Amino acid sequence: MASSLKSAMFLIESRMEDAARGDADACYELGIAYSSGSGGIDVDLIQAHKWFNLAALNGNERGHECRSEIAWDMTAREIAEAQRQARAWLGAAARRAA
Repeated sequence: MASSLKSAMFLIESRMEDAARGDADACYELGIAYSSGSGGIDVDLIQAHKWFNLAALNGNERGHECRSEIAWDMTAREIAEAQRQARAWLGAAARRAA
């Protein structure tokens, strides 16, 4: 595995751990990574929308703005899938906290 891909995977994993604790900035950074393909991560607008949505729900205004911006490049079906994944993440987080 190339060093840049290892770095990208480390970033994603560490940010997901922070996101699982409700860190809005971590959610936002995951949205940025998936929307831009930074660090060698494949661009995935569904994942980006999901993470921006979770960031917005946790009070991150930039997450709200970015979610709205990328929605223009997505189909209604893609947005619905992103929202489904965000709800699933929230449900899993609630179970982890219980």
